[in-house]
Amino acid sequence: MTNTLRSLPAAVTRTGALCAVALLSACGGERAAPADDTALEPAYAAITAEDIMRHTAVLAHDSLEGRAPATPGEDKTVRYLEEQFKAMGLVGGMPDGSFVQNVTLLRSVPHPEASFHVGSRVIPLSHPADYYMVTRREQALVEADAELVFVGYGVVAPEYGWDDYKDVDVRGKVLVMLVNDPAIPDPSDATKLDTSMFKGSAMTYYGRWTYKYEIASAKGAAGAIIIHETGPAGYPFAALSSLARENLDIKAPDGNMSRTGFEAWITQPKAEELLSAAGQDFAALKAAALRKDFKPVALGARARVRLASDLSTVQSRNVVAMLPGSDAQRRNEYVIYSAHWDHMGRDTTLSGDQIFNGALDNASGTAQMLSIAKGFAALPTKPARSIMFVALTAEEKGLLGARYFATQPPVPLSQVLANINMDGVNQWGRTSDMVVIGFGNSTLDDVLADVLRPAGRSIGPDEEPEKGYFYRSDHFEFAKQGVPALYTEAGSHFIGKDSTFGQQKRDEYTSKDYHQVSDEVKPDWDLSGAVEDTRALLAVGYRVANADTWPSWKPGTEFKAKRDSVLAKRTP
Repeated sequence: MTNTLRSLPAAVTRTGALCAVALLSACGGERAAPADDTALEPAYAAITAEDIMRHTAVLAHDSLEGRAPATPGEDKTVRYLEEQFKAMGLVGGMPDGSFVQNVTLLRSVPHPEASFHVGSRVIPLSHPADYYMVTRREQALVEADAELVFVGYGVVAPEYGWDDYKDVDVRGKVLVMLVNDPAIPDPSDATKLDTSMFKGSAMTYYGRWTYKYEIASAKGAAGAIIIHETGPAGYPFAALSSLARENLDIKAPDGNMSRTGFEAWITQPKAEELLSAAGQDFAALKAAALRKDFKPVALGARARVRLASDLSTVQSRNVVAMLPGSDAQRRNEYVIYSAHWDHMGRDTTLSGDQIFNGALDNASGTAQMLSIAKGFAALPTKPARSIMFVALTAEEKGLLGARYFATQPPVPLSQVLANINMDGVNQWGRTSDMVVIGFGNSTLDDVLADVLRPAGRSIGPDEEPEKGYFYRSDHFEFAKQGVPALYTEAGSHFIGKDSTFGQQKRDEYTSKDYHQVSDEVKPDWDLSGAVEDTRALLAVGYRVANADTWPSWKPGTEFKAKRDSVLAKRTP
């Protein structure tokens, strides 16, 4: 292991760890508060680089074995979080006063066998080198011997006049589709994308893998295979490696039998081999899939699949803490901070380092939330409305903990003003800005901009909207239920660094550390920017919790109608 903090004593997981000063270039000299909210000075003082690092070091320690749901690592994680919230003086956020929301999950450990057949030719598939495959069904054995059909991007989007299925009956077929959503060139400038179609370069939900499998299920497909491309996906194929070990899903009354039999990812080279054997060309099919007149292409090939799965029902937990509001009239209204505590556990098949510590993803975001909770707890006068802190499970398995919380909330969502989500901190130093994922969607952007302005900082949009980060973290499940959500990432303009520094660091993390065992606390982390961002997010929640005006989705945003419907049913 390369984990610098591997030698921390076992007591660390119970009572906390001392800051590893050598790892902190920001243990002192932090800038003043990000806003002129003088009442917040005690809260700002409580948020330090040492505190964020201390929690991160504990949560990313080897003893938690990668914080996989329903493992001893979860037990240690949940215990630590509950202890920290109690020590701050917070109370349990569940109706019975407890800190735990139980989440029942279906666990499946896949053992797939698969091959493609084109006439007499057999194309063998090696798992997990060539593909990953899981089922969401509560079904120990899924078998298929079915025709393969290429369905472009697998998108049905009436608002764009787009239908990749063209009323073709794909029931019982195995669907092959492209990742992301259609990248339609601008008719007047082929070097740009058409902003009137699928938001131009920004990914829509149609490009998210969850949507693709959902529509395949709705169409009655036997299975669905997404062709992985690193650029459009936003991460390398290896980032999907946890799918080889297990899949988790929320346990459903129907055993998830409405879902397609299997969901799979395949490498681009193996997909190209299949298409070539079928007399097709990958590049030509991809180009054809960018036209509205595209129709599904029967490949004249078959997929033979035998997917055995070891099934079990497991219990996981969301941790829910609350700081009650100070106003008797408004304490039953809430601002929710969220961060996922889980990561990808341990892979015993690996030689050497086997633990996916998930230091940045998302021990750091959980640490950030704990620091915000500490800040609020330090205020002599608490906000008018209640502040809820939710550490969510199974984000890495498809935002499951967030979906469960948002669909079975402990408080009515009509009483929730906003969600502020944290998924990784800025570990590279101070910035003059903060990036808002989903920039322009809600008035929370305006609150953040107001918070940052006195410190000479600004907000801006995601520079990689094509990677669909808005749909890849827990805030999305709140947004789907109508709750205005704010999700930020490290700014793009690093103080004292050249203009390429931020992109360089993002690319480096994505290619080397994202969902890899190397996502550990690094000796060169500089949390000075994380401190400023954390204080800013606290200020946003504080202002919302005391404001007369509720945050809202901006006109034209896909979540506004849902929010309007929820608020229309609200009892004054």
